[in-house]
Amino acid sequence: MTDPRTVHSPGEGYAAVAIAASAGGIPALETLLRELPAALAVPVLLVQHLDPRRDTLIAEVLARSTELTVKLAEDGEEPRSGVVHIAPPGRHLTVTAGAVLALSDAAPVHFVRPSADVLFESAAIIYGARLLACVLTGTGRDGADGVSAVCRHGGTVIVQDPETAQFGGMPAAAVGACPEARVLPLEQIAAVIRALVAAPRR
Repeated sequence: MTDPRTVHSPGEGYAAVAIAASAGGIPALETLLRELPAALAVPVLLVQHLDPRRDTLIAEVLARSTELTVKLAEDGEEPRSGVVHIAPPGRHLTVTAGAVLALSDAAPVHFVRPSADVLFESAAIIYGARLLACVLTGTGRDGADGVSAVCRHGGTVIVQDPETAQFGGMPAAAVGACPEARVLPLEQIAAVIRALVAAPRR
């Protein structure tokens, strides 16, 4: 049964890309985002585990590597195509009814805030089959429950090959939670995202 909060139907193509990374994530994200065009037809929602005790320059750092617009997500904003919306340090990033972004100070999940699980689970409810979720390098299992939710709602999951990731814990947990995930070397992920976003879904 379709969740009443879902704002898009499966036949309209992808509506958002959600990405999660932790240890080793900055260079992996630079590699991935470098190959995504400024005209990407969907927004990118990003969780990178960061130290909440420090100011972050992650938006400025990643912006040097991509044609996409990169910014920290703001509470109440609508995600925009061609923009990377990054969860601020110490805040969960969620997608709420009407596909509006919200920031939360709720308790950490798997000891982290922001949590990939929180982002993926909320985005899966709102976007359903139109969500493309991606898990990159990292330790622990944050993101595994989230990709399971994405799979249940008919979305697509891409996971960096744990054997080639700098830290394979998060990717391995994601594959275990969603066996139908596409497992790819980091260097191939952007091309697959571009192709999936550009192709109409049936």
